[in-house]
Amino acid sequence: MKTDDLVAMLATGATAVPRRAAGRRLALALLAGLPLSFAILFTEYGLRRDLVQAMFWPMFWVKVLFPLCIAAAAFVMAQRLARPGVPVRRAWIGIAVPVLAVWVMAALAWFNAPAEERMPLLMGQSWRVCALSIGLLGLPVFAAALLALKGLAPTRPALAGAAAGALAGGVGAAVYALHCMELTAPFLAVWYVSGIALTMLVGAMVGPRLLRW
Repeated sequence: MKTDDLVAMLATGATAVPRRAAGRRLALALLAGLPLSFAILFTEYGLRRDLVQAMFWPMFWVKVLFPLCIAAAAFVMAQRLARPGVPVRRAWIGIAVPVLAVWVMAALAWFNAPAEERMPLLMGQSWRVCALSIGLLGLPVFAAALLALKGLAPTRPALAGAAAGALAGGVGAAVYALHCMELTAPFLAVWYVSGIALTMLVGAMVGPRLLRW
């Protein structure tokens, strides 16, 4: 087949891509994955018993909102990376700022605490399961986001996979916060951030394999 004939064949029936198609696909992926994340929470973990009381504590909302801010920024990054030639711009700052804020809070709490109280602030009671639990609860969103990106046109698959991982990790951490009893900034700064970073790393690793054209 001649090149001109091939180009003409590919152009036949071409239609404009709907505006905001990437955002809509990712939003549908989030809506599909989030109920499954909650299903895992209810069946495998359960809500913390004092959830209503905890909602009056400022640190509870820090624990919920800082990963949600990361997820929101990752959503913006993912939809931009899903379209060829669209710059990420400063969306990555939305991921960095919440992490830096929690690290500052953790440093203040760490240095203001007596020496014998520092390690309990950092390790809590659930450090062994925290990061992996965040990854598990974010898994449905991660799979759905990768599937959505697969149907789009990411030209930087590693970054797109990392963005999907950050989205899933942020959602997973926010969902896990409804179960987790820990409320110290050092714990959040290390173990919650580690859980989100883990999903980002996995996304960056599988992105080139799963999202390539």
